[in-house]
Amino acid sequence: MDAYDAVIATPCTRLGLVCADDALLRVDFLTPDAPLVTPAAGSLAARAAAELDAWFADPRFRFTVPLAPRGTPFRLRVWQAIAGVPPGEVVSYQTLAQRVGSVARAVGTACGDNPLPIFIPCHRVVAARGLGGFNHSTDGGMLSVKRWLLAHERRP
Repeated sequence: MDAYDAVIATPCTRLGLVCADDALLRVDFLTPDAPLVTPAAGSLAARAAAELDAWFADPRFRFTVPLAPRGTPFRLRVWQAIAGVPPGEVVSYQTLAQRVGSVARAVGTACGDNPLPIFIPCHRVVAARGLGGFNHSTDGGMLSVKRWLLAHERRP
């Protein structure tokens, strides 16, 4: 089992947060019954948890917590492009692939490997004719989470 600096309850699932001293490294989707872990007061995990709470209250909230995604230069380029998709909007895997000079399948794989979902909003990347996958899943609970996140961002 992973050691999380925080495990928080959200309206759509529980999230596990992993931090270094100076940046958020990873956000994992957990089961709804995963035990909660309260972050240390004043820690980066506490700040990240507070920012997530603010985003779940208002999807227009802008994150300021420092991020340190680890990945290949290609994945980092894809994640940077995803970060530019505004809340309430979506982009297709194909369009994103064109922006980064690649192909849709490679972009989809990079989306699935995103270590910082919500902060790097891979839920905003969809298939040309449908929802596509989420977190390397094309059915079940993770797609329900993607639907929830997209609907949350469309609210007034």
